[in-house]
Amino acid sequence: MRHNGRMSLGRTFDTTARFRLCFVCTGNICRSPMAEAVFLDLVRRSGREGAIAVTSAATGDWHVGESADRRTVDALARRGLDGAAHRAKQFDADWFDDLDLVIVFDRSQERTLKSWATTEQDRSKVQLLLDFDPESAASEVPDPYYSDAALFDTVLGMIERACTALYRQIEPGIRQGAS
Repeated sequence: MRHNGRMSLGRTFDTTARFRLCFVCTGNICRSPMAEAVFLDLVRRSGREGAIAVTSAATGDWHVGESADRRTVDALARRGLDGAAHRAKQFDADWFDDLDLVIVFDRSQERTLKSWATTEQDRSKVQLLLDFDPESAASEVPDPYYSDAALFDTVLGMIERACTALYRQIEPGIRQGAS
């Protein structure tokens, strides 16, 4: 989805930022909004708002336009993060051109996004979030949708650790002005 040659994601997304990433889960109402909020907080706290652009999306269209799941919003609020303004959207393969990294939460999403990519370069942008966390014993972040609030908190903890590790990996390049 494009508007005036720039990515249109329903929210302002700075395609001129030095580094641009999108978190993608199945419905864009649980895991990816959590990761977006966590990563945006890391970016804000480091003062790199103009250098790093962050958004999230879904592989499916079931929840497009909906708010994040109430349990997502509540889990984020318990950590001092705000997910109330989130509205779900579906990933568009045209976005690959404007993104440096597309982060997914499980192998199914990884397969889907890689199948949508038309070049090897775009396929290489698709990475599993937990691959960035060297201390994680798991390879996938479980989908908490069909579970209780406790799993949302557990999933958020996994996302926080992995996002912090991911941020540590990209931040030196941003600090040095590399893209």
